Amino acid sequence: MDLRVLWFGLVAVLWTGYLVLEGFDFGVGMLLPAARDRAERRVMINTVGPVFDANEVWLITAVGATFAAFPDWYATLFSGFYLPMLLVLLALIVRNVGFEFRHKRDDLTWQRRWEWAIVLGSAVPAALWGLVLSSLVGGVPVNAEGEVVGSVLTPYGLLGALLTTSLFLTHGALFVGLKTVGDIRVRARRWALASGLLTVAVAAVFLAWTVLGQATSPWPAVPALLVLVGLVGGLVAARDGREGWAFAGTALATAALVATLFVTLFPRVMVSSLDPAWSLTVSGSSSTDYTLGIMTVAAIVVTPVVIGYQCWTYWVFRKRLGTHHMPDAQLVAAGRR
Repeated sequence: MDLRVLWFGLVAVLWTGYLVLEGFDFGVGMLLPAARDRAERRVMINTVGPVFDANEVWLITAVGATFAAFPDWYATLFSGFYLPMLLVLLALIVRNVGFEFRHKRDDLTWQRRWEWAIVLGSAVPAALWGLVLSSLVGGVPVNAEGEVVGSVLTPYGLLGALLTTSLFLTHGALFVGLKTVGDIRVRARRWALASGLLTVAVAAVFLAWTVLGQATSPWPAVPALLVLVGLVGGLVAARDGREGWAFAGTALATAALVATLFVTLFPRVMVSSLDPAWSLTVSGSSSTDYTLGIMTVAAIVVTPVVIGYQCWTYWVFRKRLGTHHMPDAQLVAAGRR
């Protein structure tokens, strides 16, 4: 196989891993205001606390692989989307600081401020990653020199942002249901059903727009159909109280959504809205075969280790949580909420 095509596929896989895993982190963070009291917020934070750092490794790897394998794509993407990327970076920093600082003081005002930092730090990247990835397919004003020379905001990109936000909200709600016991588990399924209905409606419009208006071949219709299958199947499983299958459904929908965008994009890596001839392509923006060969060997050695470690982490922290597991349950019972 052509190494350029192989690495385009690997970059897609890395973005898929990142959005499937970090997607439920974002969803849980956005759902914090739905908790009834401090104990429930503590439970929700603890469902993702052991894994959110490891999930972000996928982002670092995806960005690094894009830089090394497709330097021209990286340069145009990160310069053209400088402001959205900066906002994502700041949001992730604020969110991670919120996770670490929230419990440093036993003060409700202090904790609520950091909880809102987690909420905003989850919502911003959830929307902006959808905007960025959708815009690659929908087209941005790239000129003949490979520079973005205008606004990157388009109706298609904004619809993609709405889709990823609602999808991650549903994904996160199902993760809360999968990882908790008691009343919060039941309510998490209700949250998922409510946001899931919106997600199905937005996904149907976005996917139709993608397949009928952006695709240059019929192949994107296959993963697009899987998005809807995963969403509808996940909601049916959530209604029946089967959180494991429901979570698998939204994970499939997220992975299929990324696949839809990358299959639609290929053999381009960035579509120019000014002139199709100015679009960046896989072959025209890649590194040399020698560089890609070295990267391939490194990926073969390192990737199984990373995946194995992450699987082990999820296995260790597989137990469900409830408010009775929280150390400050006595404070909540005493009215310090």
